[in-house]
Amino acid sequence: MAHPAHHPHVVVHSPALDGSRRVTADDHNLGVASHLDDVVELLRLADLDRVEVENEDIVEWQGGGPDDWPGLSEHHDR
Repeated sequence: MAHPAHHPHVVVHSPALDGSRRVTADDHNLGVASHLDDVVELLRLADLDRVEVENEDIVEWQGGGPDDWPGLSEHHDR
């Protein structure tokens, strides 16, 4: 299986006071996510939809992992 030569360094930053998290790839700001699905969508819009967001070799999760969205638990509609 061939691997691309370069994966951008994707960072999901530590949660802000409202629980949202900024997402960057290399030095580019992709946007703000309030849920794991938002991270997936931001990466898709940046043509990075092949990135496994929960793979910590590719995505650096600062201040908590993919399940940590403090203050936003009421956001879930399940």
